[in-house]
Amino acid sequence: MSTKSPLRLGLLAAGAVAAFALPAFAQDAAAPAAEAAAATVNKGDVAWMMTASLLVLFMLIPGLALFYGGLVRTKNMLSLLMQCTLIAAIVMVIWVLYGYSFAFGGSSSAFWGGTAKMFLAGVTTDSTAATFTDGVELPEYVFIAFQMTFACITPALFVGAFAERMKFSSVLLFSALWVTFVYFPIAHMVWDGAGLIFNMGAIDFAGGTVVHINAGVAALVAAIVLGPRIGLGKDMMAPHSMTLTMVGAAMLWVGWFGFNAGSNLEATAGATLAMINTFVATAGAIISWCAVEAMFRGKASGLGAASGMVAGLVAITPACGTTGPVGAIVLGLAVSPICYFFVSKVKAQFGYDDSLDVFGVHGIGGIVGAIGTGILCAPALGGTGFVVEAGTMAAQVMAQVKAVAITIVWSGVGSLVLLYIVKAIIGLRVSVEDERQGLDLASHGEAAYHS
Repeated sequence: MSTKSPLRLGLLAAGAVAAFALPAFAQDAAAPAAEAAAATVNKGDVAWMMTASLLVLFMLIPGLALFYGGLVRTKNMLSLLMQCTLIAAIVMVIWVLYGYSFAFGGSSSAFWGGTAKMFLAGVTTDSTAATFTDGVELPEYVFIAFQMTFACITPALFVGAFAERMKFSSVLLFSALWVTFVYFPIAHMVWDGAGLIFNMGAIDFAGGTVVHINAGVAALVAAIVLGPRIGLGKDMMAPHSMTLTMVGAAMLWVGWFGFNAGSNLEATAGATLAMINTFVATAGAIISWCAVEAMFRGKASGLGAASGMVAGLVAITPACGTTGPVGAIVLGLAVSPICYFFVSKVKAQFGYDDSLDVFGVHGIGGIVGAIGTGILCAPALGGTGFVVEAGTMAAQVMAQVKAVAITIVWSGVGSLVLLYIVKAIIGLRVSVEDERQGLDLASHGEAAYHS
């Protein structure tokens, strides 16, 4: 059994049209040969995708957990580690029970994958998932595991927006509901061959819309609904350990090669393009963030370098497989000043408390990257080409803008509704006393550090 790869980005659309154009007798004659070719599994691809799956897990545990943990106050360090760990565990179970089916279950719906593969029905060690190369496929279990790691890290991203003030039980319930009603449908729409956004011709190689804009918008909505932390603007809320934050950011960068290069689904030249772009776009973003800080603050900070690192990684994610290396550098240089403006000016202007700047970096960086993808995929700029039917930059950019808009609306409305459902069931915020004491002791009865 073979499943349609959700990461083909429409690049095989021409081949699909050609296949449907064949006379019926020709299709019948070609069927046995195609079925035989579909059984080909490359051991190198399998080994690479197993490694890529582990790298994406490494991004979350311990990468993101340490990155976020270092950014909060000492009394809340353990709470971030626990939230990232439990979200990963819960989403893994959900993914096997119904998440994979809801996202990639083979439904012809433009919005969800259906129920055919709930509990991984029909998946065996012999079933396969298609890659970019005709006749080469992956064991379906590898594809399931790889996509599972994406589903795990996405809800963990938004916990940084309401760090230090949301109930542990509420974080877990909201995350479980959110992946069910927001993440799985968006993943289907963007990466499944039947998906709404996929069929617009929008390019999202590794998750600019599905992961970063999706989580970033949810983060903004949650930060507004919960309100600011007690003492914001009065108490000292600086990161308690920039060392851990830099360690976590470095782990994110390393793991991101699984995220981006792994999304090629094969150990081929396409993966190498995503790999080099993940190097150089991130480097460009670090340089530009530090330059902007030096210009406006007089000094470049470690927090700025870490923020630029993540902003560059976010921006190149949707573009890494279709943009040339020089274009990737330009994208990295461009994204940091925009994100810096949002985290330093816009957040203060509107007064929302996005604790760890999830929206400002992931949401805005994802939007910049998603729209920039439509420009930088142009062959004249070193890209691999447009995939929209019109074959023009204007049409490709418009497809990217539509994909961004749909993701913002779906995530924004869905997150708002789910937050109020959770609030009605178990509440959202910890008590004033627990918030002042710190969530490590209040929620877990432990401390990250001992004197």
